[in-house]
Amino acid sequence: MSTSVARMPVGRLYGVGVGPGDPELVTRKAARLIAAADVVAYHAGTSRASIARSIADDLIRPGTVEEELRYPVTTGIVEHPGGYHAWLGEFYDACAQRLAIHLEAGRTVVVLAEGDPMFYGSFMYLHDRLADRFPTEVVPGVTALSGATAVAAQTLSRHEDVLTVLPGTLPVPELARRLADTDAAVIMKLGRTFAGVREALHQAGVLDRAIYVERATRDGQRILPVADVSADTVPYMSIVVVPGQDRRADAAGRAADSPSSTQAGQPVDPASGAPTAGTVHVVGLGPGPDHWLTPEASEVLATVGHVVGYGPYVDRVPQRAGLTRHASGNTVEVDRARAALDLALRGEDVAVVSGGDAGVFGMASAVFEAVEADLPAYQKVPVRVLPGVSAAQAAAALVGAPLGADFAVISLSDRLKPWPVVAERLRAAAAADLVIAVYNPRSRARPRQLHEAREVLLGVRDPATVVVVARDVGREEQSSRVTTLGDFDPDSVDMKCLVIIGARGTRVSPGGQVWTPRFVPDDVGSSR
Repeated sequence: MSTSVARMPVGRLYGVGVGPGDPELVTRKAARLIAAADVVAYHAGTSRASIARSIADDLIRPGTVEEELRYPVTTGIVEHPGGYHAWLGEFYDACAQRLAIHLEAGRTVVVLAEGDPMFYGSFMYLHDRLADRFPTEVVPGVTALSGATAVAAQTLSRHEDVLTVLPGTLPVPELARRLADTDAAVIMKLGRTFAGVREALHQAGVLDRAIYVERATRDGQRILPVADVSADTVPYMSIVVVPGQDRRADAAGRAADSPSSTQAGQPVDPASGAPTAGTVHVVGLGPGPDHWLTPEASEVLATVGHVVGYGPYVDRVPQRAGLTRHASGNTVEVDRARAALDLALRGEDVAVVSGGDAGVFGMASAVFEAVEADLPAYQKVPVRVLPGVSAAQAAAALVGAPLGADFAVISLSDRLKPWPVVAERLRAAAAADLVIAVYNPRSRARPRQLHEAREVLLGVRDPATVVVVARDVGREEQSSRVTTLGDFDPDSVDMKCLVIIGARGTRVSPGGQVWTPRFVPDDVGSSR
């Protein structure tokens, strides 16, 4: 005769948000669960009592088992072979094991979380480790940013404003860039990062409207302009709020105050009295590394008031005080050019940025196209083109000197020209024995054209012709591959690549470098 042992049901795990500090902001559901819990757990810093525990103090029943999950260190500097995050992972593993013992015994476990459990909260890491093993529920709480904006009495965002929540631990240039690219922002995790945060606010041009909130909704709360706060008095659990601006109200105010459409303070021509236009600088940023940016381009980017360009290229320009960034999507080049010209008509100096060289499949032609299409409105705007290291130059240098003789540069994109034109140009360049640098070789929208281009070239060139495929040139992931036209696989190429098709004289040295002689070899049919 066999006997069965009834298995004790497992307990249930709750992550419960208790709000930013004021006990009256705890939700009714959170209060009910805390009062009924068998076990209440909470995280605490190295040398202070748990804030979440203090908020819920009146709700915890006498006799409730409490689990304090105290961080041994919070400075980010630890002696661990895997670094700070690996150390944190081990800490959360240990916390989860402690709570799992209670859950396996059938107890209800409530983990208290200041603010909201899933918003920069430690409970998230316990959820990752336990939710697939035990029934788990998350109870939202009033977030710290909601508490901060409420006590500061600030409208955080309105209309179509974009709100960005940022950790103060970001590097200053990155933080400044993100602040400049959003309408409203909240910065958390301050403390020892505060000096850098204030510098980023200054560089982004929003320091004057940034508000510092400490201990929101709790005893001892402070609300000050960020500019007035001493960095050595800032605790980790504090917040900076950058409210959005009421753009419609601002626009109405400017219209009412301005007697004409001429921008206040805009320079005027002393002879005619007409407003003086600013300059549009079309800047090539190079393929990627900062040290490939020319000194001339750096000087312009350090002085203009506006940067206009495709989002990833605008992101490469460091944010600073007085700089406004205008990022846009791909394939709107002429609209982007008009926006820059309009700014210049208001007296602003503007940089329109391109990757590589702005004059090689870049924004320079788009700017001149916009000027020509809208004459005479834009004819008084000076346009200055600054060269940059082109993608073809960078890819060639990576492998040697394949562009050492005559060469052609051809884009396979048929967005602005029909494919038969592209094919004919490839055929003509191949027949003329030019090295060919192929831009925009292949994309998801154009998966077959590189295959067709290869067939066109094989109709003219020997299959043994040298081919170079360079990817992510100038970046950490850069790579290059040398093959032949016959063995070349177009499916191995994407839009991060540049392809170089050699001339008949292009060769590979014993060391693996690719170069094209300056002279035409005798076996090609001519002599020096």
